[in-house]
Amino acid sequence: MGLAETRCVPCRGGEPPLTEAEVAELRREVPEWTVVERDGIPRLERTFPFPNFAEALRFTNRVGELAEEQGHHPALLTEWGRVTVSWWTHKIRGLHRNDFVMAAKTDRVYEEFRRG
Repeated sequence: MGLAETRCVPCRGGEPPLTEAEVAELRREVPEWTVVERDGIPRLERTFPFPNFAEALRFTNRVGELAEEQGHHPALLTEWGRVTVSWWTHKIRGLHRNDFVMAAKTDRVYEEFRRG
């Protein structure tokens, strides 16, 4: 089963963030995402292009719905022609498997948008 078919599991504080080896392994399933560090916290990030603001906003709203369904929420930056999505787990101040699950699900939503 791929990451996109997996459901997020509740993450309790105190769990360790993923190791570099675990991150490298999971990144194979979401190769378009990069690991960036913001405010000392590693995050998964990807910018998705759109032809206009309206489509970018529709995508933002769909990712928001997905986040609510899964109980895991990203940072979203919506601009004309693009949306930047950042996933990380607040409780552990780092990356958790859930972040990769949500990145894969976000990729799936984007593919649905591209198909129309």
